[in-house]
Amino acid sequence: MQSNQSELTHDDSSGDGSPKSENISRFFPYPAALLALTISAFAIGTNEFIIVGLLTPIGTDLGVSVATAGLLVSLYALAVAFGAPVITGLTSRIGRRTLLLSLMGLFVAGNVVAAFAPTYELLVLARILTGFAHGVFFAIGSTIAVDIVREERESSAIAIMFAGLTVATATGVPFGTYIGQNFGWQTTFWAIVLLGVVGFVSSWILVPRDLEHKEQGSFVDQISALTEGQILLVLAMTAIGYGGTFVAFTYLEPILREISGFEPTTVSALLVLYGAGVFVGNLSGGRLSDRFGAVQTLVGLFAVQAVVLAAFTFTASDPTWSIVTVFFLGVVGFANVPPLQTYIVNKAERLAPEAVNVVSGLNIGAFNVGIAVGAYVGGWVTGFNNGLGLIDTPWIGALFVVGGLALTIVSWLLDRQQSASKSSAAVTAD
Repeated sequence: MQSNQSELTHDDSSGDGSPKSENISRFFPYPAALLALTISAFAIGTNEFIIVGLLTPIGTDLGVSVATAGLLVSLYALAVAFGAPVITGLTSRIGRRTLLLSLMGLFVAGNVVAAFAPTYELLVLARILTGFAHGVFFAIGSTIAVDIVREERESSAIAIMFAGLTVATATGVPFGTYIGQNFGWQTTFWAIVLLGVVGFVSSWILVPRDLEHKEQGSFVDQISALTEGQILLVLAMTAIGYGGTFVAFTYLEPILREISGFEPTTVSALLVLYGAGVFVGNLSGGRLSDRFGAVQTLVGLFAVQAVVLAAFTFTASDPTWSIVTVFFLGVVGFANVPPLQTYIVNKAERLAPEAVNVVSGLNIGAFNVGIAVGAYVGGWVTGFNNGLGLIDTPWIGALFVVGGLALTIVSWLLDRQQSASKSSAAVTAD
């Protein structure tokens, strides 16, 4: 991994790979640009999931069914999944700082359209625009995060950026839902516009102007990265391993209500507890990856994740144990995000250096494909007369994660084999 060699991103006197002037304090020993990325990620994360809490008022206001309003979630995810790699490839000649600011501008504009939208069709367009901004932001933001810190802090840097997304899940979404239900759903979008403006301004001030521009190939050359088997392998690891969580998570609320026996108010509190676990897991996953290596960390995390999901099949019926399990479901369900994103970026820098940004975008897409597939499978388990039900979603999700674990072990073995071959070739040359 080559780090940005500018003064803004490397100064040995700082002891952390960034100059002292770039650090906020000794409590945040990272470049201040990471804070800007995190603020923007919080705004985008709030926007992604907020629609779930506003389906009824939006449907009533715009004259569509709740099911039709629910398509605003699916279409957003599709915009992220398919827009991230394509738009990232098409904009690869644009400087990353300029592109980052442009994306936040698009995000703000999309939410202004949403706040004014008088029709369902215009709201759909607004969601698609902000979905495009979402996917490319995390693709480009990930490459910036790993470039402005030293190599041993890459996963932690990505974890800090993604912490904005996880905090949004735990706090931004409930607060935004409260605003929308009490002051109108349009007010929620205006609040998100304000968050987006803060993200834009903080990025304009804090993101270095002299970010190294990594020359990327033509769009066709970049898409050709999909012919790299090892890159495809990591994308499959992301979609299957990460997606396994959403087989059960999508139906966590009815599981806690119908199987664990909790009242709706208690379920809301438990969802906040889950969000706290997500935050802890995200940062822990980054630190573990920095210490032990991305692929080694993924092997351990996927193994633990499969066990916790399988255990929930048995603990869900016990109120006390279900509370404990919900927290750990949050921890293990999202701890794999930083090492997965670090691993794919490192793979791309070695195998497809002309397509690093696109590969990063493909992995963001793979996360969203995993969400969509996991949610669909969960719906199939709970919604058809197939002898299965809510209680079966955790162990079926665990099977997905075991599949992700198997692919990760294969990738790890390939890495070791290639490393041994290089060592052998070096000895022979000597």
